[in-house]
Amino acid sequence: MPNAARWQGLKSIARVESERIVNGKVSVEQRYYITTLTNVASFAHAARAHWSIENSLHWVLDVTFKEDDSRIRTGYAPENFNIIRQLAINLLKKEPSKLSIKRKRFKAALSDSFRCDVIFSV
Repeated sequence: MPNAARWQGLKSIARVESERIVNGKVSVEQRYYITTLTNVASFAHAARAHWSIENSLHWVLDVTFKEDDSRIRTGYAPENFNIIRQLAINLLKKEPSKLSIKRKRFKAALSDSFRCDVIFSV
């Protein structure tokens, strides 16, 4: 293996195959990972946890806040706006109604009385 010193601790290479069906059309995607994990169950848990974050947070940022369409590109603005968006998502998730994040955001924009009580701890 070239540059083996760069891969200290490497124990395995893993492949995840995902199958997705949309409108009756099947698509299969394969992703490869390098890992220090040797237990298949541990790796599967880590991979699912990663995609859980991707699906629950990044999807909301992309769909509800249209983050991918943002033209904010210079300086600290992208990082600052990302923090504000994530804070907004966390506040909206704390609101107890069963509405979607998108509908909670819309409701909050229309109402002066829409509240989300959050206690911050440091």
